[in-house]
Amino acid sequence: KDQVHWNYEKGNLNDETKRYAVEAARRVKKAGGTLHFFVVGRVFEQENVDWLREIVAAGHPVGNHTYDHVNIKAQKPEDLQFRFRRAPWLIEGKSAREVIAENIRITTEAMKQRLGVPPAGFRTPGGFHNGLNDAPEIQQLLLDQGYRWVSSLYPAHRAAITDEASWHDVRADIVAKQQASQPFVYPSGLIEIPMSPVSDVTAFRAHQWKLDQFLEAIRAAVSWTIEHRAVFDFLAHPSCLYVTDPEFRTIDLICELVQKSPDKAEFANLDRIARRVAESTKK
Repeated sequence: KDQVHWNYEKGNLNDETKRYAVEAARRVKKAGGTLHFFVVGRVFEQENVDWLREIVAAGHPVGNHTYDHVNIKAQKPEDLQFRFRRAPWLIEGKSAREVIAENIRITTEAMKQRLGVPPAGFRTPGGFHNGLNDAPEIQQLLLDQGYRWVSSLYPAHRAAITDEASWHDVRADIVAKQQASQPFVYPSGLIEIPMSPVSDVTAFRAHQWKLDQFLEAIRAAVSWTIEHRAVFDFLAHPSCLYVTDPEFRTIDLICELVQKSPDKAEFANLDRIARRVAESTKK
């Protein structure tokens, strides 16, 4: 626990996080791919966003992650984000839905003004085991704001490791859940591109995994994905990985696995995956 950097000031990224993001992007680009980033709007309140401009200039897409890292399924204003519990006057007189819509809209505007590009898709803060299946109104909200795809589903899986036997079961469950994290289309027409287990936050912050365990789980999950010609959407945070994986071993591992299977695997950002899904539904 003591090696994990906890940062609840959403968007107030330190220099280590920024450097890690830039270097991760460089490594993936060198391997022949791109990284798909998602940014909270509060990042753009910082004086210098040159690191993000560098990422965009290198061809890496950046998507919308809301302005304040809000819970987009919140029904009450106080459930949106801890910030608004401390400072309720910031959203006084507004419904939860109004705050959510505004959080998404102003992040889009912030990206246009500070980066000169619109968001490349939308990822919900936090993942939901059922995605947005129970939130058709949020699907419509995103469609109304011009988004054609969302990344909101993170399948439930085992993660608690108590002994070698439990680790075997956890690893097997993570591999099994790759099948539950494949893209699909909601009845509304919004495309869902799920996040693939296991995330760095789940592994390191919630369950205090060792790096070797994380690498083993990622290897197994990506290997299954390649074998089944499926989609693997790596879910990670530079603010977590610079502490737990300072040598970029996870990023390098994924790149290595893809490069070793050129006839079965390729790098693809989420925009490209969404286009493939849209094309397949028209056939």
